[in-house]
Amino acid sequence: MRTDIKFCGLTRAIDARQAAMCGARYAGVIFAEGPRRLEPAAADEVLDGAGGALLRVGVFGAADAEAIHAAVRGAHLDIVQLHGDPSAREVRQVRERTGARVWAVLRISGAAPEERLAELDGEADAVVFDTRVATKLGGTGRTFDWGAAARGARPSLSALVVAGGLTPENVGAAVRTLAPAVVDVSSGVEERPGVKDHARMAAFAEAVRAAGGAT
Repeated sequence: MRTDIKFCGLTRAIDARQAAMCGARYAGVIFAEGPRRLEPAAADEVLDGAGGALLRVGVFGAADAEAIHAAVRGAHLDIVQLHGDPSAREVRQVRERTGARVWAVLRISGAAPEERLAELDGEADAVVFDTRVATKLGGTGRTFDWGAAARGARPSLSALVVAGGLTPENVGAAVRTLAPAVVDVSSGVEERPGVKDHARMAAFAEAVRAAGGAT
């Protein structure tokens, strides 16, 4: 199974261009609070750096459907990633309001809760496994227990995205353990928050390819 790459937390057009050059399929920008947060107009300019080659993902925390809709229009997003522990109902509302695909984040430390996983998988276009940290929604640079998550994931899970502490050094193991549809990296390929290290981006993409992922 092919594993695609999402470079997230982009704040510069030059980094979006590098994401495309590395063979990524997705480019992500942040609308949740934090050091990488952008306004829709700025996010649009950053994503334009990829030259239309990548699908555009916006990451949201606690935002209502109207605010998300405005950002989707302003940044021409293809996918909305909901990081605020969304319910299936919230996923459905955002899709209906925006017309975009919706990825729902399930923050875990070990095995994914079966009931929550089934609920989100039945409504979202993809489920994102990210590391649960009490004080932060994401961007923590910490991994979760991939083996436990793999044992607990339902075989029928339609599309799995893996985030949380991925780096060029460990992403191959994540791909081999979880066989995700997408690996999602931000801080693991940065010089500092929001500024990507292009050599580490290239190394990350090469590690995914070596593990049987992106071509």
